[in-house]
Order: sequence, then C-alpha cells, then structure tokens
Amino acid sequence: NILFYPVQYEGEESERNVFYTGAAPNQQAIPAVDYLMSEDGGSVKRWVLEGTDYVYPRTTNKILEAYLKAKGVAAEDIMVNYTPFGFSDWQTEVSAIKKFGSAGKKTAVVSTVNGDANVPFYKELGNQGIKAEDIPVMAFSVGEEELAGLDTAPLVGHLAAWNYFESVDTPENKKFIADWHKFIKNDKRTTN
Repeated sequence: NILFYPVQYEGEESERNVFYTGAAPNQQAIPAVDYLMSEDGGSVKRWVLEGTDYVYPRTTNKILEAYLKAKGVAAEDIMVNYTPFGFSDWQTEVSAIKKFGSAGKKTAVVSTVNGDANVPFYKELGNQGIKAEDIPVMAFSVGEEELAGLDTAPLVGHLAAWNYFESVDTPENKKFIADWHKFIKNDKRTTN
C-alpha cells in the first residue's frame, strides 16, 4: 500500500510507503521565522508560539524554540501556549499575547493553531484591537480555504506560510489551476 500525505508534518519519520508532499519545519517554520526576524519582516525580537495541543505544533514549536535560542533570543522573550482542538474561548490567551507584546520589543505570534479554532482566534485578536502592525501572526495551519470563512478586513497584514496559494497571480499558476480542474472534473478551490 502507498499513502500520499499532503499536509505539513513534523518531519520526524520516514516511511518507504508514504510520500510526504507537505512541508517539514525546515521548509516552512524556519524560513517564516527568518523572515520575521529580518528587517523586511519587522525585526521581531519576542515570540509567541501558539498552537493546538498535538504532535505537529509541539514538535514544530520545540524546533522553533531551540532555533530562536540559537539565534540569540532569550528564554524570557519566548512564550509557548497550547490549547485543545476546537478551542473557542480565546479571551484569556489573546489577553496574555497582548500583555506579552507590550514589553517594548517587536513581538510576533507563530501560530500552529489548527482547524476551526482559527476562526475564533482571529476574531478575538480583532476584538482586542490587535493589529498586524502591532503583533503580526504568522500562521502555518491557515490556508485560503479557512480564510474564505472569515471577515478578512481585520486580518490585513497577518501572514501565512504554505507550500502553495491558489491566489498567486501568474500565468503558470492560472494554467496549473485550469489543468487541475480539468483533471479532477471539479472547479473547487485548489489548496495546499
């Protein structure tokens, strides 16, 4: 039997019958953090690693925490938090993020929040007045499909790191989308 595994994964295993086509942390998380650390990315100095409590977020955040420390980020400038699947009451967590981000150093959230917990997370960021200019969110588990269910006006400036975005406006991508829709005989969204 062969399994094609299309989503990002923690990169800790290799199986001869599994084709991992999603990104591992060195292909998604590390480049995203490097961008946020750069001048173009805002020269972030404090980090919130916010995730859903399961293997991928815990492993990715463990890798990121070690990477950040190796880059000279002090332990007190890294906040790590996990919530259960389907979590929806983000007031306390977002308040803690806001407080952590008020310490005078540029702060960003690296989000491995998964699934339907993303909608109330982003809504609460907006409710508490957290804008991307103040505390940007770099999401690893929010794609165009999830964003379709949100009012994106308050999300302008927040970021997502994925292998593929259907909205990339190039002739090559338009051809790929048309070819894919023809192949699957369906016009549904082409996602990561």
